[in-house]
Amino acid sequence: MERLGREPSRRTPPSSASAEPASLSGAGPRATIATVGNATRLTAIDTAAADAGLEPGLTLADARARVPALDAVEADPDGDRRALEALAEWAGRYTPLVALDAPGGTSGLVLDISGCAHLFGGEQALLGDLTGRLEGRGLTVQAAVADTPAAARAVARTASGTVVPPGGNARAVAGLPVAMLDAEPEAVSMLERLGLKRIGQLVDMPRSTLAARFGADLLTRLDRALGRADEPLSPLRPPPVFLVERVFAEPIRLVEDIERVARALGEGLAEPLSRHGQGARRLALTLFRVDNKAFRIAVGLSRASRDPARMAGLLIERLGTFEQDLDTGEGIERVRLAAEAVEPLQAAQTAAGDLAGESRAEDAEALARLADRLTARLGHTRVVRLVRHDSHIPELAVSARPAVAGVGAGAALWPQPAAGCDLGPGHGSGDDPGRAPDRPLRLLDRPEPIEAIAEIPDGPPVRFRWRRVLRRVARIEGPERIAPEWWAPKLFNGEAEALTRDYFRVEDEEGRRYWVYRAGLYDREVVTPRWYLHGLFG
Repeated sequence: MERLGREPSRRTPPSSASAEPASLSGAGPRATIATVGNATRLTAIDTAAADAGLEPGLTLADARARVPALDAVEADPDGDRRALEALAEWAGRYTPLVALDAPGGTSGLVLDISGCAHLFGGEQALLGDLTGRLEGRGLTVQAAVADTPAAARAVARTASGTVVPPGGNARAVAGLPVAMLDAEPEAVSMLERLGLKRIGQLVDMPRSTLAARFGADLLTRLDRALGRADEPLSPLRPPPVFLVERVFAEPIRLVEDIERVARALGEGLAEPLSRHGQGARRLALTLFRVDNKAFRIAVGLSRASRDPARMAGLLIERLGTFEQDLDTGEGIERVRLAAEAVEPLQAAQTAAGDLAGESRAEDAEALARLADRLTARLGHTRVVRLVRHDSHIPELAVSARPAVAGVGAGAALWPQPAAGCDLGPGHGSGDDPGRAPDRPLRLLDRPEPIEAIAEIPDGPPVRFRWRRVLRRVARIEGPERIAPEWWAPKLFNGEAEALTRDYFRVEDEEGRRYWVYRAGLYDREVVTPRWYLHGLFG
């Protein structure tokens, strides 16, 4: 509801003319609505609506009957989640381990502040700074610190601002309602009917009895609240391997200042990377604004690197692509550079006198740097490399992948063949350099059907029609037979079943060269084979 208060109102028509002035003015009670079953019901209400006697779950018709001036807005769970994720990004100023609470991800945040609290003057000071900043943004905050997420969650809802001392979970939650365990509603209702209304009443009860009557889930949640069992967290961002940051006494606003800070942080990050023999594969630069907003700039590297100039250069390149959207507002008060993925990187040296090896290494490094820069400028989906696959089917043998992909991706270069490796006819180092390639360098997106005429059913074509133009064959080479892959019965061109292909290199009377194939062996696999054009020779 507080998120909606910051956005233009999207109201449903009022039930009567008398309600229109209040609704248009934005004053009065407000609620979000959604269709549940066959009825439109309230899903959330603001304070004014609660004071008017409304509650979530009420039908819109009943709510309007009670409060004609109700301002009803369609619920937007995706918008709620995006807002919470933005808040989680900002909460990264306290710790890199921030998770959305609960499976739906719209009920709160969990921050693992282990080892971070001393940077803010202790747990109480950190909690006060966090709640103060959020309240300054007009948000209602319930927050607490405890040994486990379950205990912190329960205490935050009942005694916000509390810091539970280490080992004090059991005492802190003993007097809280059993509903604070977030167990199944049926189990909570049954416990309350039996008079077990407080968490502390469950502690000394036989565990076998609780499990038999209320299920194992209740015991798990009880153990987590008491600190007896761990609760796994899934951080919104993977925890960085190395991290450096800079906090400013006076906020900075100019992009040029941000670029200078990025260069300085690149030098600061290079030192721990070098000390541990690592190179960065993915970097993230996060800018924390004074008004509690955060901007995140992430780049990938096709090859591991700890060169400060290269790391900072990519971040600055990426920064320039959305400089229009980078609103520094009242200023940036904290800048953080994190290496989110690293790889071992040791100093390499070519053999003495191996000029060819040095040249190949320099070319590979230059190509990697080019791929990194283009990806930072254009986006990782717009710069691709070709990746080979173990398949004889031409359209399945190669695929386009991002040159600088995500964490753990391979380099932007093709793997080099081993010494003495036979790459096939037309590709070996000793072959005639003037010889035409056996296959076209580029294939059509999909093999296109053609109408072909052959002298005999299983012979080469003498003429064919492609894209309404009849082409007469002057020269032909082939066939090159490719058997079907029995484990992949459906091919790229949509054939109902895998068929043998006979490929021909064809030249027409105008000198244009084509790569065509016949799908299916005559009178063995099909009655009438079909012809396709798969590629064009340059």
